[in-house]
Amino acid sequence: MTTEASDAPVLNRQQIRLLMLGLMTGMLLAALDQTIVGTALPTIVGELGGINHYSWVVTAYLLASTASTPLYGKMADLYGRRPVFLFSIGTFLLGSLLAGLSQNMTQLIVTRGIQGLGAGGLLTLAFTIISDVVSPRERGRYQGLFGAVFGISSVAGPLVGGYFAETDWRWIFYINVPLAILAIVVCYHVMRLIPFERRDHSIDWLGAGLLVAGVSSLLLALSWGGNEYAWGSAVIIGLFVAGVVLGVLFVLQEARVAEPILPLRLFRSATFALANSALLIIGLVMFGSIIFIPLYLQIVKGASPTRSGLLMLPMMAGIIITSILTGRAMTRIGRYKWFPVAGSATLLVGMFLFTQLEVATSLWVAFGYMVVIGVGLGLCMQSLILAVQNAVSVRDLGAGTSSATFFRSLGGSFGVAILGTVLSSRLTSGLADRLPGAIAQLPPQEQAAVAASGGANISINDPATILALPGPVRAAIQGAFVDALDMVFLTAGLIAIVAVVVTLTLPNTQLRGAGPQGATGGADPLGGEAPAPGGKPLTRESKEEAAADMEAKSQTMI
Repeated sequence: MTTEASDAPVLNRQQIRLLMLGLMTGMLLAALDQTIVGTALPTIVGELGGINHYSWVVTAYLLASTASTPLYGKMADLYGRRPVFLFSIGTFLLGSLLAGLSQNMTQLIVTRGIQGLGAGGLLTLAFTIISDVVSPRERGRYQGLFGAVFGISSVAGPLVGGYFAETDWRWIFYINVPLAILAIVVCYHVMRLIPFERRDHSIDWLGAGLLVAGVSSLLLALSWGGNEYAWGSAVIIGLFVAGVVLGVLFVLQEARVAEPILPLRLFRSATFALANSALLIIGLVMFGSIIFIPLYLQIVKGASPTRSGLLMLPMMAGIIITSILTGRAMTRIGRYKWFPVAGSATLLVGMFLFTQLEVATSLWVAFGYMVVIGVGLGLCMQSLILAVQNAVSVRDLGAGTSSATFFRSLGGSFGVAILGTVLSSRLTSGLADRLPGAIAQLPPQEQAAVAASGGANISINDPATILALPGPVRAAIQGAFVDALDMVFLTAGLIAIVAVVVTLTLPNTQLRGAGPQGATGGADPLGGEAPAPGGKPLTRESKEEAAADMEAKSQTMI
């Protein structure tokens, strides 16, 4: 294993602050677009039509971003971070602009795919780039800020989406344009100071094609199953079989080529294999369960989509504060193992607390449960990515980091499908038990009105219609939904037990690099003392020309 400390260029505090600004802006754009569109979809469909392709607006983004993630990591290792990152944010910018100009649902779906293609790079390259300029020991404090970005996006997405749904939904996409330009300008100038040594390479295009096709087949099966097609239909079974076969072919291809997209030798490291396994499980638990909390707030507590975003603030606070504190603590202690252990255990407690939710549960109690989940996520997400990075050499840093992002996203896709199925099946049986008796209590005219609203087939994705129903029917639906939600969190909690076991088996490895009193790889942009100089010296040209040029530009930008 190589030591990264000797390979990290020295950037001063101001330059790292600018670099972090650009990277966090790019990551915020990609993370925000995972959640911002859902709230406004009914409005978008109402204007563009195409209700039959409703789910594809989200699926296209998820599919493109998840499938492209491992490719960006490898390309960054081969061609350098700056051109690949600028390509990803430029692609995202183009997709956002075209999405805002869409005139029909087909155009919107295609442009959302373009957005997702760019987002795949933004979500993984930020971690890779910051790891180029700081040692693993110092890296925790910076990656904690990336975790805070995810916390902000989880709440700001529904909030901003709800606001623009009421004004002009096209600004959901247009707002990305100035932010993306800011990220391009900042990163273009700062990343000039990060040396890159080009090496001979050959790209495994066949492996890349097998990976994209295999992941796409699995994601389509998970997205369509139970919605577009029955789980037991030939289409869904065929997609699952295709995904498995293509996955096996991908592994065989990677084992024989000189420059694999995802080097299989990395999985010989216990830390790399276990940390990625934990990310897969935690992604499943996280994305598969917390996406239903806003529905609880809307269906049971009567919150509007915008207000439900605001009511998620306790979870966001838990993620942000814990991510930052965890990053600083890892830098000071120099080890990472017990943070994901504590985080997965806290997440487990949070899941079981949410099984106690009832229709009458006060918002303050629900806020407390949200904080517990937020703290759990803040403790484990960034520490596991740091564990992956600490286990690989500089040569494989891009591929290793992208694998962590990929497995987390893949786990989220599995989680949404598995726990969504649990919710749907439990809700169907609950409504069948409760609704007939509730409807029977109504006068004939109200029974006819309920039948016109959908009767027993009322969708939980339309909270406004549910809240407008007569009291007995509304109470029956709310009760059935809460019972189903309790089963979702119970299932997620049982899965979280596996995450606790996996993180307990992680090796308690020392983070490479010096501690706070002599850290290598750059200054502390968060206000602490600048670490001792160290790392790979820049060339005379980059010192005298690029650094001087950057200093002048950074003064102007700040």
